[in-house]
Amino acid sequence: MPRNYLLLSIFFILNILSTTLQAQQDRKIYHTKRIEEQPKIDGWLTDAAWDAAETAKGFVMVEPGDGDPISASHETSVKLLYDDEAIYVAARMLEESPERIMKQLTQRDNINQSEFFLLDINTYDDGENQTRFIVTSAGTQADARMTGNNEDYGYNVVWESGVQHDENGWYVEMKIPYSALRFPDKPVQSWGIQFAREITHLNSTYVWNYIDKSIGEPGQYTGLLEGVENIDPPVRLSLYPYTSAAVDRFDGQTDFNFNAGLDLKYGINESFTLDMTLVPDFGQTAYDEVELNLGPFEQVFGENRAFFTEGTELFNKGNLFYSRRVGSSPIGFNSAQDQALENEEILENPDRTDLLNALKISGRTDRGLGIGFFNAITDKEEVVYRDTISGNTRRSITEPLANYNILVLDQRFNKNSSITLINTNVTRDGHFRDGNVSGFLFDVYNRSNSFNFAGEAKMSNVNLPGQNKTGFASSFSVERTKGNFRYRLTHNFANSTYDINDLGVNFTNNYNNFSGGLSYQIFEPKGNYNTYQFNLYGQHLRRYKPDITVNNGIGADFFAMTRKRFAFGGNLGYNSEFLDFFEPRAENTYITYSDFTDMSFFVSSDYRKQFAYDVRFRFEEYFNSSMNDLNLTVKPRFRFSDRFNMIYEFRYANQTNRPSYVSQKDRQVLIGNRDQKSLENSLNGTYNFNNRQGINISFRNFWSTARFARDQFSILGDEGDLIPTDYEVTEDNNPDANFNIWNLDLSYRWQFAPGSEAVLLYRNSIFNEDDLSYLGFSESLNNLFARPARHNLSLRIVYFVDYNNVKNLFSS
Repeated sequence: MPRNYLLLSIFFILNILSTTLQAQQDRKIYHTKRIEEQPKIDGWLTDAAWDAAETAKGFVMVEPGDGDPISASHETSVKLLYDDEAIYVAARMLEESPERIMKQLTQRDNINQSEFFLLDINTYDDGENQTRFIVTSAGTQADARMTGNNEDYGYNVVWESGVQHDENGWYVEMKIPYSALRFPDKPVQSWGIQFAREITHLNSTYVWNYIDKSIGEPGQYTGLLEGVENIDPPVRLSLYPYTSAAVDRFDGQTDFNFNAGLDLKYGINESFTLDMTLVPDFGQTAYDEVELNLGPFEQVFGENRAFFTEGTELFNKGNLFYSRRVGSSPIGFNSAQDQALENEEILENPDRTDLLNALKISGRTDRGLGIGFFNAITDKEEVVYRDTISGNTRRSITEPLANYNILVLDQRFNKNSSITLINTNVTRDGHFRDGNVSGFLFDVYNRSNSFNFAGEAKMSNVNLPGQNKTGFASSFSVERTKGNFRYRLTHNFANSTYDINDLGVNFTNNYNNFSGGLSYQIFEPKGNYNTYQFNLYGQHLRRYKPDITVNNGIGADFFAMTRKRFAFGGNLGYNSEFLDFFEPRAENTYITYSDFTDMSFFVSSDYRKQFAYDVRFRFEEYFNSSMNDLNLTVKPRFRFSDRFNMIYEFRYANQTNRPSYVSQKDRQVLIGNRDQKSLENSLNGTYNFNNRQGINISFRNFWSTARFARDQFSILGDEGDLIPTDYEVTEDNNPDANFNIWNLDLSYRWQFAPGSEAVLLYRNSIFNEDDLSYLGFSESLNNLFARPARHNLSLRIVYFVDYNNVKNLFSS
């Protein structure tokens, strides 16, 4: 089946490629001019250079309306010039009530409720890959790489901007150096370009080139920038040397640490960029939101390391790259205790591997071919044992020296479609596990952008000592992408040996699933609503081998937003009985959960107001069972001023009488009825002195208990049924859990020069886990505070060095 499926997919995509043509649209064209003298980037549009520039006008509404022209009272005009160093942009935005302009002070890449001017540049004019630059009315900068509708704000480059206000409105000037862009090496450039203005107090967004929201994606509706010719860009070489110092105190022991390293960006040519990190330091990355995890799968965390979030859009194709694998726990960390000999104790067992260096090369040719290469090397890690009788120590490798790499080839065509080849590989030194995954992907629109055809075929190979495993997975979907009524059909398949977990993350395999949906949505205001959408969906889940039904489900959801920016929505669904093959932690064994209904509802108030809130509620009720699941989230936020903002979040979860895994012995799986309750409190606040200096506080306390009913244990039967059994809970086998964690980060951030910053961070953390599940919240918190706390104070300074500035300095 996998081979036939792959051949069918390739045959289908070749037919699509032979018949697909780009829909011709009416595009606005802006003709720019070369200048000899640069304008001063201060926000005042008084430089003589702007006088000869063409003016881009005629902005139209994209949200919430559809093409309505901007009013004369808010007329917006833009001018653009260029030289051999950069492009220059000037925007003039009228406002009849300047006192209503929202201009909240924020730090980089955080727009919040400020009004803003936006510039999108697509240097290859391929309809998808854009670079976005934003300047808010308070002067804050934001930049991102765009791939379709995905915004990657981990992308940070150095550019200049200035903002001014007067009685007529506000003004923006921008200087985007070519070092911040990638473009084809040819004498005459033709770039896609879009200008946009967000008028927050009017709840409206306007764009220069019209966007038809009912067809395709916004990136396919850029205007055209012409006139950029014979540019001779300077060398693209930037260095980011850093130094950091930290003092750490835990349980009466104080450690000092000093690090220095370097990040480097080099433009190999106009299209491709090399990024490197040497002796990286991730000591100030945000803490992970760890929870009590009693399920069969690992907890997945977001990426907080800048090198792994910036410019990774190519490497994320096919969802084969989970960057937290690089520098994660050694593969032998959990089994180290089992490997201890009699009378041995563990002295050292590192819980993460050290990253020695990493690099990535990425870019796109003028023919639309994107090429990405990623490589990282992690150090060897060892566990140290000590014999408690003789005092002798020995070492055992838990993770050898390892190399991680990715190669991606992504061909864009017709300005709305792509095909991709990707390979990921992990090679570990010695006789350890290695992994390799290859994938073929396609994402194709027809010529009118009314249908999308997408698919994937991926093959995994895992090399173990004395054993190799090859797996296969695929997906195919057809979706109507035009008009108010839309529909989709999807098929997903994976055999039982599909495994991408060396560099990716994959929880399940051995499935053959079908799903579909039907939706209706509006694209311009109607009545009291700016937008609303209704969806009907269904799924049929099957096991591949043996070929049996796992679950059937149907449901409906809705979303709506009023003209006053009050949003609400919810869902209602029904699922048949579910055969869970993963909770038992045993091969070809499953537990049967009865059919259930699920429902949810949320409301979100207007963030423009000083006080706003979000409330979310979800509930699952199981039929013929006392099992249920309830989740509640309340998230109020208060803006004290344009400088000071705080967000509090409260989360409550209560799951009762869930048949859950306890242990396994002699091929028998022991199941118990478990109650699990969780409380989470978090607080995030910022105070900004200006858009270059600010104080941030981030706090989180998560508490969770799990308690098994003492008289409700069972042995799992062959048909997923539960056979009651007697099980005596003792101090040694108690499956209950009491989990409590506390994290506090307080930081001061100062961007003292373009691309350069200093961060002073104080970090406080406490952790406790035991089996005292009968404790209440206050008692558990008292036990937590009785544990030793970790105090960490660190200072990190990064300085941006541009090769051309240094060259000019020495030349002068």
